[in-house]
Amino acid sequence: MPRCFWCTDDPLYQAYHDHEWGTPRRDPALLFEMLLLEGFQAGLSWITVLRKRERYREVLYGFDPVRLAQMSDERIEELMLDPGIIRNRLKLNAVRRNARAWLALDNPAEWLWSFVGGEPKINHFTGRSDIPVSTDEAVAMSKAMKKAGFTFVGPTICYAFMQATGMVMDHTTDCDRYAALVR
Repeated sequence: MPRCFWCTDDPLYQAYHDHEWGTPRRDPALLFEMLLLEGFQAGLSWITVLRKRERYREVLYGFDPVRLAQMSDERIEELMLDPGIIRNRLKLNAVRRNARAWLALDNPAEWLWSFVGGEPKINHFTGRSDIPVSTDEAVAMSKAMKKAGFTFVGPTICYAFMQATGMVMDHTTDCDRYAALVR
């Protein structure tokens, strides 16, 4: 099966590419999970985060924003000792802060999708050099999210989040998923 240039032969990466990345998602729980995971990815490879995703689900209460918003400093210290996750204090503190910001939004899924006009933006990129690391929509999302109290939401993270959740569809035209998602 032809895949995007970034998808390696790692079965976990291929499953993510084939079943998740670029597929429009509107479920608030999944959007919140992906937002946190994208924040953990900052400065690292995505496969690193994917390999730790299940452990994150375990230790971060299934990405429940209510429980995460109430997470204590002591719990963050416990997490700093867990080798199954990315142990970065700033990123773990961002989980709590982002959960609080998420809960303060009336309809976070609708709000996030508003940055692309409510419908997926379908791109027709042919190769790696065509795909931007950020767009005007991602910059606008980043600014609005920071104003709303989120952290680890720079324009590059926001664009990766948009790609991952199908707000923008950046599978390249030679990828099997491109044809499936354009339909």
